[in-house]
Amino acid sequence: MDYYIRLEQGRGPRPSRQMIAAICRALRLSPDEAAYLHHLAGEVPGPLPGPVRDVRPGLLHLLDRLDDTPAMICDAKYDVLAWNAMAAALIADFSALPPGERNIIWRFFTDPDVRGRHDADGARRFARESVADLRAAAARYPRDAGVRQLVDRLLAASAGFGDLWAARDVQARRSARKRLRHPVVGWLDLDCEALHDPDRDQWVVLYTAPPGTPSHEALRLLRVVGTQDLAARG
Repeated sequence: MDYYIRLEQGRGPRPSRQMIAAICRALRLSPDEAAYLHHLAGEVPGPLPGPVRDVRPGLLHLLDRLDDTPAMICDAKYDVLAWNAMAAALIADFSALPPGERNIIWRFFTDPDVRGRHDADGARRFARESVADLRAAAARYPRDAGVRQLVDRLLAASAGFGDLWAARDVQARRSARKRLRHPVVGWLDLDCEALHDPDRDQWVVLYTAPPGTPSHEALRLLRVVGTQDLAARG
């Protein structure tokens, strides 16, 4: 706080950008606080280093409490950082996947079974919007090796991704209506709410259905089924 006051009052030498960056790291300043410190020092903040992977404990507790709602937390490049049991039942048992495979965009463009769980219109929309969102993330984090590696892997693995990436569309993630097919409970019409944590640039993604609808009843059944592969047993 004293350092802020000295800068606001114009007292003391102006720090370099490198010194400001070191101060921000040492004080664990939020992006807003770091931007304000750069402003006080008369400097333009440099690009952010990369997506944050640590999830706030409060959000982890929230996931645990949502025992009837599929919910997960993703970073800016769609890496799944945390999930609850209902998300594992609806989307995937991410604990069974290697960490490098726990990416929603990667799974969509490289696994036909994953892509086939969307209806046709939803698949086209998700493909277009997710690639545009990833391009926006690449612009926010130009120095992050993880973002670059993901884009390079996708370009090498999927011609469809390459076509959309070449379009250079940029778009922020938003809430949407989704129609997803589960191998046991069938088709579900779900509201997909994406809530942004701006301090860490992470997203809490929730899947819900209005009470009394067939999709709501399907979610209730999914809570019982969990990640059991009943179709395979049959």
